[in-house]
Amino acid sequence: MTEFVTVEQLVNELELEVFSGNDYLDRKIYTADISRPGLELTGYFNYYPADRIQLFGKKETTFLERMSSDEKRIVMKKLCNDDTPVFVFSRGLTPTPELVEAAKEKGVTILTTKRSTSRISGLMSNFIDSKLAPRTSIHGVLVEIYGLGVLIQGDSGIGKSETGLELIKKGHRLVADDRVDVYQQDERTVIGEPAPILEHLMEIRGIGIIDVMNLFGASSVRKSVPVQLVVKLEHWTPDKQFDRLGGAEQTFRIADVDVPMISIPVKTGRNVAIIIEVAAMNFRAKSMGYNATEKFEDNLSKLIETNSEQ
Repeated sequence: MTEFVTVEQLVNELELEVFSGNDYLDRKIYTADISRPGLELTGYFNYYPADRIQLFGKKETTFLERMSSDEKRIVMKKLCNDDTPVFVFSRGLTPTPELVEAAKEKGVTILTTKRSTSRISGLMSNFIDSKLAPRTSIHGVLVEIYGLGVLIQGDSGIGKSETGLELIKKGHRLVADDRVDVYQQDERTVIGEPAPILEHLMEIRGIGIIDVMNLFGASSVRKSVPVQLVVKLEHWTPDKQFDRLGGAEQTFRIADVDVPMISIPVKTGRNVAIIIEVAAMNFRAKSMGYNATEKFEDNLSKLIETNSEQ
């Protein structure tokens, strides 16, 4: 878990322009909450959230135009303190000289962007949230299949990495092998990404470590993907029962989110990669409202009804 994000990371990720304060880009941001200091411009500082990013939009800059230079200087000195991480001006608006002067005294960077205020606010919150969110490591292989994040799990040596490699050869993309770092983005979404030391790498027994991006190209990897389906590989035994019609609903809990899960038996002669590929396609079809199991049950009911009438 990362405790903070630097202003420099924010600039690089969102391609913001540094208006002033290049020497203070190492300043730390500890929260994803964004402050729009409208009340503060009127002089009300009782509940000023100084530790947040201070975002100026059209409303704030329009209000500043009505203030005298002395009034601006007083307010700006109060806005700039030791906890203020950064000021951001949206819509290509120009910071006032009084703020530039006060920010320079306190060592605070001022950034600008041409994006709308609501747009840049959402982008900054999402980026910082993703960096500060608690992370959990899960054993498995995470691949993107037809745009769907599929986490392949199973006992050690069952063939997860080999299956992932075959899926990559089919044109799908690797996100993480062996260790998948996951964090909860919201109440319904968990994001999976590789551990930094294992990014783009896979371990294949008998070969060793391979660099997937180097062998298959940049289009064969992804930096992160939402985990939307878990596929559990299990050794096939005659006494074990597996779902044959697809009606059983299983879930795998990651953080506070229940992710749909299916179990696939593994035995000699089964092409597991193709089965997982079809499972992903079938899952997408279900999410779009088409359920082959329900269609089969409907056909079966009609057949029974016809035979009963005869």
